[in-house]
Amino acid sequence: MFAVEVRDHIMIAHSLPRPVFGPAQGMHGATFVVDAAFFTKDVDEDGLAVDIGAAMTVLSEVLKPLNYKNLDEVEAFNGKVSTTEVIAKHIFDQLAQAVSEKRLGPGSHRICRLKVMLHESHAARGWYEADL
Repeated sequence: MFAVEVRDHIMIAHSLPRPVFGPAQGMHGATFVVDAAFFTKDVDEDGLAVDIGAAMTVLSEVLKPLNYKNLDEVEAFNGKVSTTEVIAKHIFDQLAQAVSEKRLGPGSHRICRLKVMLHESHAARGWYEADL
């Protein structure tokens, strides 16, 4: 399996209003480093799995509606607790849609798996990955 992974980041605010989250129940900020990996079973005639530039552009576009936002006020998270895992799945779904719309260029059809990892800090991260 081949993969191309690109990185960006988002700065968000949110609350996690359940007792299990202790002090994070209140409004707080977070900066997530976001890694998105695009997997293919083969490469094209130029030796590319995925165009890195296109992957970077699409990841940036997907993250833009979340950056500097209070996720408690973002419609996509209504009725959800915006944990790292839930945010990762949301980003995954948006990237999967971009793949289905062929926004990663002519090689989009080769992408068969995605992995989205959010780094909360140097010591903690969470992710969502699945076949397309």
